[in-house]
Amino acid sequence: MKIIEIGDIKIGEGNPLILIAGPCVIETEDVVMRTAEILKKITDKLNIPFVFKSSYLKDNRSSASSFQGPGLEKGLKILQKVKDTFDVPLLSDIHSSHDADACAEVLDIVQIPAFLSMQPSLLQAVAKSGAVVNIKKGQFLAGGDLSASINKIKDAGSERILLTERGSMFGYGNLVVDMRSLKVMRDLGYPVIMDSTHALKKYGVRNTDKSTWAKEFIFGLSRAAVAMGVDGFFIETHPDCNSALCDADSMLPLDRLEELMRQLKAIDEMVKPDLKNDGEGLY
Repeated sequence: MKIIEIGDIKIGEGNPLILIAGPCVIETEDVVMRTAEILKKITDKLNIPFVFKSSYLKDNRSSASSFQGPGLEKGLKILQKVKDTFDVPLLSDIHSSHDADACAEVLDIVQIPAFLSMQPSLLQAVAKSGAVVNIKKGQFLAGGDLSASINKIKDAGSERILLTERGSMFGYGNLVVDMRSLKVMRDLGYPVIMDSTHALKKYGVRNTDKSTWAKEFIFGLSRAAVAMGVDGFFIETHPDCNSALCDADSMLPLDRLEELMRQLKAIDEMVKPDLKNDGEGLY
């Protein structure tokens, strides 16, 4: 497996579990800075490598009137302040290949949204920018299908790739996570990240109806994923999820994140030494 390096952080092949976390979208500078400060304290306390995430633009909204974020220029300025203040790497997602170079000047990881995970122009623009490319697996793809996206990036001259599982469309708005997919994706040769929050979204459901929310599965799904050998977690979190302007239904309350990461780190340290032997002698 390729080991992806971001400053002092090494991702994959037996290295410590990483956390990519932050609010779904940049709402205000205050929300972003408060969240980053708390996340930094938690990850320092637990000795977990940390990448801050928040989107400068959410372009795949269910309504044209939904909050989409501050946009490229203002959003990157806020993210740069996070980096300067807390000395952490950054991730945000991209929707247009024209943004790639500007993103790479600030971001350490540029994320390809799930719905765009097969788009050659976007994949290759990010690859050529020099940033690490995090491919969110499309809800319509099997894990092994990401080989096509990987090859597009490699054709552009980069192998700085992360793969992120975020569930597969099951029907009627539901996503499911096939735990076998996590191993299939790791066998493609690149680190795999589990997105335990987006994997629980329900599409086409009104976010105001709390009976349809699925946050109670975040802990169990995450524990299962780390036991399967993922290299890190993508967790969207917010200090006040009920008032969040985007993905309020699936973000983890910030005050529960330390508890979750303690559990995941303990499981990771238990299973990681044996991962290389998984499957041996079964055939």
